[in-house]
Amino acid sequence: MSTFAAPPATTILTPADPGWDDARKAGNPAVDQQPAAIALPRSADDVVAAVDFARLHGLRVAAQGTGRGAVPLGPLADTVLIKTQAMRQLSIDPDARIARAEAGVIWRQVAGAAARHGLAAPAGSSPDVGVVGYTLGGGMSWLGRAYGLSANNVEAIELVTADGRLVRADAANEPDLFWVLRGGGGSFGVVTSIELRLFPITEVYAGLLWWPIEASEQVLQAWRALTQSGVPDEFTTFFRFLRLPPLPGIPEPVGGRRFAVVDVVHLGTPAEADQLIAPLRALQPVTDTIQTIPMRALSDLHSDSAHPVPGVGDGLMLTSLPPTAADTLIRVAGTGTASVLTAVELRHAGGEMRRVRPGSGALAAIHADYALFAAGVAPTPAAARAVACGVTAVTSAMASWATSQMDLNLAETSRDPRSFWTPEAYDRLCRIKAAVDPGNLIRSNHPIPPAPGRRADAPRTGAHRSQPHSLNCQLPRSTPR
Repeated sequence: MSTFAAPPATTILTPADPGWDDARKAGNPAVDQQPAAIALPRSADDVVAAVDFARLHGLRVAAQGTGRGAVPLGPLADTVLIKTQAMRQLSIDPDARIARAEAGVIWRQVAGAAARHGLAAPAGSSPDVGVVGYTLGGGMSWLGRAYGLSANNVEAIELVTADGRLVRADAANEPDLFWVLRGGGGSFGVVTSIELRLFPITEVYAGLLWWPIEASEQVLQAWRALTQSGVPDEFTTFFRFLRLPPLPGIPEPVGGRRFAVVDVVHLGTPAEADQLIAPLRALQPVTDTIQTIPMRALSDLHSDSAHPVPGVGDGLMLTSLPPTAADTLIRVAGTGTASVLTAVELRHAGGEMRRVRPGSGALAAIHADYALFAAGVAPTPAAARAVACGVTAVTSAMASWATSQMDLNLAETSRDPRSFWTPEAYDRLCRIKAAVDPGNLIRSNHPIPPAPGRRADAPRTGAHRSQPHSLNCQLPRSTPR
């Protein structure tokens, strides 16, 4: 076992130290992280020391806040895992409408703090997701159709580069880093803080419509028609198949049952939304919770588990959703299936997230109208294999309508990095990586190689390529488009 000399005032753990097993846990308990060492910084200076420590010992560096994106990160035997969850300082400038969050801050903190000033944050559906990782990956928030990707609402980012410099990237400083960090992922340094725009929103008209899963065919087709009817950018909606296991934290009335659920969030008047969702309400949902709610309550709308749950998941971006695509999804995930998946979700994207604006970052837009994500609870290896097969069945069946571009935050398996960006953006990402980290010290779950045209799986990365199709899964044929 290697012995390391920790830098002064910086906590560095190795496998022999007390607290190692707790420290190495990821946000997904199914992931068994085994890094060479773990750094637990409390400040930007501690991050500098941790990066210098890794470089001194010939190790690489991976930053991790909540650990929600740990699955595609791969083996960490040559890596110092910098866990930033103790860096939780958050400030709100209500006059400038800016939130400044350190690297360990989660969205629930920002949403609550912003709401006290009558402001709203570009947060996603899971309140315990880290602000930094989510934003580096793009960020399709509840407000995204109206205000664009979270990455393109960044005012500034502070980070430690591979050579141990603490730098600030904004519109006036470090223009290449400022561009690359807005949707280019975590391959360029260890982010210590981020500054994001806030929006003057105090309440929204939002809630859920629930049906028994037996109604899913009618509901999904009605939801599909709604999303293609020219809804305003202020209107956001999801469709979900839910099979809720009887687990702690899941309310007894719904645990162990199956549903079709529609999420609705509208930034306009209730009357506008009521008119839009009238065809869905005509299908007589058994529960209708849509009402005007304070902005902070939006954090809990999606009803994600309050505790880490072991799971397997993956997604696709869809260019369209014709009736045959909806029929295919019903066939592989709907009423008549014995699916082991907890959730299969469609998100209506588009709006401002699809528009390329001057001054945008590496991920200027999402060129898709829908996002698909499938996931299941996997407390055992056997369950993980079964869920992986279920996820593969869904993504394979829907591949006919998939775009060539994938979203970083929905990709739970390792992909060719060129699938996340336009060819022009990818080439620029590689050039900037080569300039700021030629030795490839900084690694991420969806890595950028430090040379244009190469795949991001150089031998020293220890990259793991997840291959769900190699499992012994019986996959249904997809309906032709």
